[in-house]
Formats: sequence, structure tokens, C-alpha cells
Amino acid sequence: MATKMKIKKSKGGGYQALVLAKHPMETGLRKDKKTGEKIPRHFIKTMQFLLNGKVVAQANISQAVSKNPLIGVSLGDAQPGDKVSVSWVDNKGGTGSAEKTIK
Repeated sequence: MATKMKIKKSKGGGYQALVLAKHPMETGLRKDKKTGEKIPRHFIKTMQFLLNGKVVAQANISQAVSKNPLIGVSLGDAQPGDKVSVSWVDNKGGTGSAEKTIK
């Protein structure tokens, strides 16, 4: 599943990472319209943000988040040239990641 990241300069200074994870985020409560069977739970469990290889934020997510979640975090004292990476793991062992250099 695709993961896209955008780095934005904040109004008050500093930078913010916005990550869009293409993921179904199924709760396990919804039923398939054709079969009537419940769709199994499938959701992102954790998303981790790194700045130059050091963890700056971790989001613990559950099935209560909408499909294709957009998650944003402040990057604190990040500077142009710094490398930002994000990775996530879902409840079925699926993963996604993205990497950007701040311009």
C-alpha cells in the first residue's frame, strides 16, 4: 500500500510532516454488501517518524481511524537538509514507508 509524505514549513517556524497512508482501515464491524459476511479487521497499528534516524514521534493507531488516514507531526528543530522517514505496521503484518529530505 502506498505511503506519501509532504514536508511543510509551519507558520510559527519549524517543519511539519504530513503522511497519507493508503490503507483500508477496516474495523471488523462492516459487512460485505454482496455476501453479508463481516469484513475482517485490517488497520494500521503503529506509525513511527524519524528525523535523521532518531525517533521523533510514534502514533499508536486503531481501527477507529478512517480509510487512508492523514497523520501530521511537528518535526521540532528540523533544518533544511535533514532526512525525515516514516514507517508503519498494520495488524496483519503489512508495512509501508516513505522518506524525504527537507528542502
